[in-house]
Amino acid sequence: MQDAREERQVRDGEGALLSGYVHEVQAALEAEDPTWIKALTANLHEADLADLIELLKADQRAQLIDTLGPDFSPETLSELDEPVRDQVIDALPNEQVAEAVRELESDDAVYLLEDLKESEKSDILAKLPESERAALQLSLDYPEDSAGRLMQTDFIAVPPFWSVGQTIDYMREDEDLPGSFSKIFVVDPAYHPVGTVALDRLLRSKRPIKIEDIADEEAHAITADEDQEEVAREFERYDLISAPVVDENGRMVGVITIDDVVDVIQEEAEEDIHRLGGVGDESITDTVIRTTKGRFTWLLVNLGTAILASIVIAQFDATIDQLVALAILMPIVASMGGNAGTQTMTVAVRALATRDLGAVNAPRVISREVLVGLLNGLVFAFIMGMVAYYWFGSDELGLVIAAAMIINMLVAALSGILIPLALDAVGIDPAVASSVFVTMVTDVVGFFAFLGLAAIWLV
Repeated sequence: MQDAREERQVRDGEGALLSGYVHEVQAALEAEDPTWIKALTANLHEADLADLIELLKADQRAQLIDTLGPDFSPETLSELDEPVRDQVIDALPNEQVAEAVRELESDDAVYLLEDLKESEKSDILAKLPESERAALQLSLDYPEDSAGRLMQTDFIAVPPFWSVGQTIDYMREDEDLPGSFSKIFVVDPAYHPVGTVALDRLLRSKRPIKIEDIADEEAHAITADEDQEEVAREFERYDLISAPVVDENGRMVGVITIDDVVDVIQEEAEEDIHRLGGVGDESITDTVIRTTKGRFTWLLVNLGTAILASIVIAQFDATIDQLVALAILMPIVASMGGNAGTQTMTVAVRALATRDLGAVNAPRVISREVLVGLLNGLVFAFIMGMVAYYWFGSDELGLVIAAAMIINMLVAALSGILIPLALDAVGIDPAVASSVFVTMVTDVVGFFAFLGLAAIWLV
């Protein structure tokens, strides 16, 4: 007989929770029918339950968790987005959170605790056994978004002189092994990682063989204070499944596994996309006030750049008064430049984030972008020149907009690559600030080139 998870289809073909299922859960919550609620969520996967909680209203989230009681899996908490996770934890008594922390892997437990108030965090940690409390405190002492926060403190480490048989017997007898693992780490007397042994290789080796004879000497140790984005790059570069984490003395203190790195890759990609749009680390589950605050700063900066572009236009008000066609066509020049600059900027920002763009290849990439801007400028100059000629019957107007188009497309290409490089060089995240400045440059140059040339040639 299939279990309830297999019998009940809760997601559509694209992976989203079925709206009918969500509405049914909401109806059960409104009816305050615990039997119905438990039947609907029986054996639901933690990731599915987390998505369901995020789709519910704030009061319904607490009601659902309270109704499920012991049937609520603590692993669900680690699957929630930060704003919802914090809200749910705030609604739970510290005793229940402490119990959840005890059942989770250490890295998931740190995820639950890291953003809590110090008083709540200390109270929850105090309810844990000393060994677990010390392990969690070790991770919490490292900087946010570092390898130390990402690592699991549960791992298997053995000396190189142990035999395969000793290692297997140790794993059979020890009750505090990690929930899942694929590698055994080999350490010297000072607990420095000196190699790894894949679990499949261990099980295929004869019992008398020494661990050092089958160990892979490439340990790929990661320092605990290393940024998680750099950790993800190392996993990608060396095709790692797991890697040891060491402290400032080179002693092994934890391990990072590929499932955690996948989360980091997704998180960093989302962060870059959000920052390019000027919305920071916003989530769709954020409150209205938090969302407004997050967007306000860059909207204010954008307002300033828009006013600057308007000031440029105001310098040519007499020219525009004499030729209305200029007012009709000038947004086209600025818009095309803005889009071209955004294309270049997006590629540049992502290349900087992945370290594919640096001082060595920057001149070559800049030259390429200039040529791309020139070619696109020539093509669209011809197109817009013909459009302006047939629209307004003026070959001179066609030449003006064609020349302005070439100038702005070139400037767009240059600003799209040079602004991110300059921001990165001075330590400012190019994903956050580039779009505003690229738009400002293309708008100002586009309006100035078009109206300036018109003032010289047409009026």
